[in-house]
Amino acid sequence: MSGGAVDVAALVVTYNSEGHVAELLDSLPAALDGLSYSVVVVDNGSADGTLALLDRRDDCVVVRSSNDGYAAGINRAVRSSPPAGALLVLNPDATVDPGAVPLMLDVLRKPGIGVVAPRVREADGSLSPTLRRGPTMGRVGGLSFTGLAAFTERIEDPAEYEAEHEVDWAVGAILLIDRECYDALGGLDESYFLYSEETDFSLRARDQGWATVYTPAPGAMHVGGGSGESATTHTMKIVNRVRLYRRRTDDTRAWVFFVLTVLTEVRRGVLGHRKSWPTVRALLRPSARPPMLGASEAFLPR
Repeated sequence: MSGGAVDVAALVVTYNSEGHVAELLDSLPAALDGLSYSVVVVDNGSADGTLALLDRRDDCVVVRSSNDGYAAGINRAVRSSPPAGALLVLNPDATVDPGAVPLMLDVLRKPGIGVVAPRVREADGSLSPTLRRGPTMGRVGGLSFTGLAAFTERIEDPAEYEAEHEVDWAVGAILLIDRECYDALGGLDESYFLYSEETDFSLRARDQGWATVYTPAPGAMHVGGGSGESATTHTMKIVNRVRLYRRRTDDTRAWVFFVLTVLTEVRRGVLGHRKSWPTVRALLRPSARPPMLGASEAFLPR
């Protein structure tokens, strides 16, 4: 690590991450091989042994915070880091392969690229399908089983992961972001609290001429579900999808998207997805929405 300006500032937000974050931090020296870097971990109020674990280490700066959301944690980590040309956003339940970050940085330095996503694998070594298409009316209805791009946000085809190419957005477990791009967008949008912040960032970046690019050479692993998904987090995920779509379109289309979202969650509930029923209630009753979203005033979430 370095005490002055660095090539890469690694940013981690923890929340009850005792079981994973040590492996991530252990992977970083080799992953950043040859680069100067810093590591800042913002802890969003963990109640397990995460802070005790972090306090025993000397390879990161630890910032204690209340839980005001993932995006807020990343933004706080940026403010607590030294000047850097690139920002490495990492989930605590990820690890990065040796030499991966220099390969990502080579791609990021190409003109017009604002975000770089590597090839990610699951804990069992299989491909983790982290690439996504942008939200559209056709993709709201839970018809991903068709495999058709018009109806599918999640990109499953292994062939799409073989070559470097531009994508709409990628899951934010491991991303390298150009600092100039980050500053131009004013950082991550903290109003989402959790979920959709990386989608919003890549789409806003594209609006301003910055591409998100997937590259297969650097590798990483993401366990997934390090903090678990509850009915509340599922509701946040779905409500935020509606909010994101509304912010990027007109009210008429947003209302249709909202209705289709409700119908999709009802369908999922009928098929046995129990977390969908609290989500349906929250969609139809603004007061039942997670208060941290600040989306309880209007029927159509803002």
